[in-house]
Amino acid sequence: MPTKTRTITLTDRAPVRIVEEEWPIIASAKDWDGEFDFQAPRTWAMRVRQHADGRAIVYATYATQFRGEVEWRGGELLDAGADIAAAIRRVGEDGAMPEHVIRECIADLPAVEV
Repeated sequence: MPTKTRTITLTDRAPVRIVEEEWPIIASAKDWDGEFDFQAPRTWAMRVRQHADGRAIVYATYATQFRGEVEWRGGELLDAGADIAAAIRRVGEDGAMPEHVIRECIADLPAVEV
């Protein structure tokens, strides 16, 4: 079976290509206009993937079917130990994600032991 790769658009830098199984999704959030996501004229999605070495990728997309509106993709590649929640906030605000999508993605991060 061939290895499944994904190219992720980042903000203000070249995209990165990853092997999906090496970068599992650890948090995500999504919203859309309308009742069903597959019929929605607009969708917003945020995802966080993390490699076993601690690096993380926070990325988001905005898709629209409306003429005159511009779709958006962007994200950040983070070093191990970086503040992932802060990166979710930056990427979400840069992409004009709805506030509740940003909050839901942060809340979906793995719990931290205290």
